[in-house]
Amino acid sequence: MSDMHNPPHPGETLRDDVLPELGLTITEAARQLGVTRAALSRVLNGRAAISPDMALRLEAWLGIEQGGRAELWLSQQMTYDVWQARHKSRPAIPRLAAK
Repeated sequence: MSDMHNPPHPGETLRDDVLPELGLTITEAARQLGVTRAALSRVLNGRAAISPDMALRLEAWLGIEQGGRAELWLSQQMTYDVWQARHKSRPAIPRLAAK
């Protein structure tokens, strides 16, 4: 199975693009977002999802003009989650028969 279509966890975007562009450490970004460094670190390392609360914090922090819309972050998280789920093995589920 190829990873080429594996969408990045949105935390990676924060870690690799947003924080370096802003010149911020994880500690400083966490302080500004009002979350613990550990909580932000889990998101940045893909071990925790971007929650609706975190998405709204990012929106308030970055501003909508800077690509910070909460729905955008949540959409990226959903895309990542669905891709991960789709590539996990699970029992076959028969299609619902039409009545």
